[in-house]
Amino acid sequence: MSLSKQAPLPAWGYALSGAAGAVLANTIVYPLDIIKTKLQVQKIPIRADVEKGAGERGDDDYYEDTADAFLKIYRKHGLFALYNGLPGALLGVASTNFAYFYWYGFLRSSYQRKITNISTVMELIIGAAAGALAQIFTIPVSVVTTRQQTSDDVSGLLQTGREVIGEDGITGLWRGLKASLVLVVNPAITYGMYQRFRELIFKNKVHLSAYDSFFLGALSKAMATIVSQPLIVSKVMLQSKPKSGEPRHKSFVDALIYLAKYEGIRGLFKGIGPQISKGILVQGLLFMFKDQLELLIILLFRFLRASQKRFILMK
Repeated sequence: MSLSKQAPLPAWGYALSGAAGAVLANTIVYPLDIIKTKLQVQKIPIRADVEKGAGERGDDDYYEDTADAFLKIYRKHGLFALYNGLPGALLGVASTNFAYFYWYGFLRSSYQRKITNISTVMELIIGAAAGALAQIFTIPVSVVTTRQQTSDDVSGLLQTGREVIGEDGITGLWRGLKASLVLVVNPAITYGMYQRFRELIFKNKVHLSAYDSFFLGALSKAMATIVSQPLIVSKVMLQSKPKSGEPRHKSFVDALIYLAKYEGIRGLFKGIGPQISKGILVQGLLFMFKDQLELLIILLFRFLRASQKRFILMK
C-alpha cells in the first residue's frame, strides 16, 4: 500500500517497513554497491601517472568497468572483499530509511489533514525535507561505511570510525553533509515520481502487487539517479580516503570542479552503470518488500484490535 492511500498505520509503521525492506534489498545487491563506490572514487591517471603506466588494463588498482572491477577485487582479495563493510552499510540503510520514512509519513499525513490533494511540487518538498532530517542524524554511518568500502584493509565499524575522528576530529563523521543535503533531491524525486506514477499507471488499484511495486520503484530511481549522479560521485569522493599523492577535496563543489577539469562528462557520471543497476534493484526490491510489509503490519493491527474488542466483550 502506498502512503498516498489512507491506512491505519502510524509514521513508525511506515518507517519500520521501509527500514526492513531496505535491509533486505541492500543485502541482496551489496557487491554492486562496493563496485560502484570504488569506480566513483578512483581518478583517471593524469600526466606523470600515465607515463608510469597507471590506469592501463592489467593494473590491479584501476578498474575499467563493472566486470573488470568484480574480477580484480575477487582475484586479489577474494569473495569476502565484495561484502566489506556490510554490517555498517546495513546499519546505515536501516537507520536512514527508518528516519526517512518516519519523517516522510509524518510530514505527509500532517499536510494531508489540511489539504487532501498533494501537488507534485509539494510532494518533492516533503520528500526533500524528510531526506534532510534523515541525513543529519544518519550521515556518520555513511561516512564510516564509505571509508570501509574504499579501503583495502578490513576494519570494523568502530575502528574505522575512530580512524575518521583521529584524522578530522568529531566533525569528520559529518564530512560531505552539504553534498548529502543537496542530494536529498534524489529520494525526493524517487518517492515523488513513485507517487505520481502510481496514480497514473495504477490509478484504480488499492493494493499493488509485488511486481507493480518493483516496476514503479525501479523506474522512479532510474530517473532520480540520472539527474543526481554528479552529486553522488562528488559526495563519495569527499567521504573516501584519498590514495597517496591524490588531492583531498575540501567541498563537493571542489570535487565537481576537479572532475569537470580532468575527467570531463565521463568523470561526472563515472560509475553510473553499477549505480543505476544497484539503484534499480535496491529501490525496486525495497518498494516490493516495503509495500508487502506494510500490508502485513496493517493486518496485524487489525488482528490485535479485533482481539482486543473480543477480550473486552468477554469481560
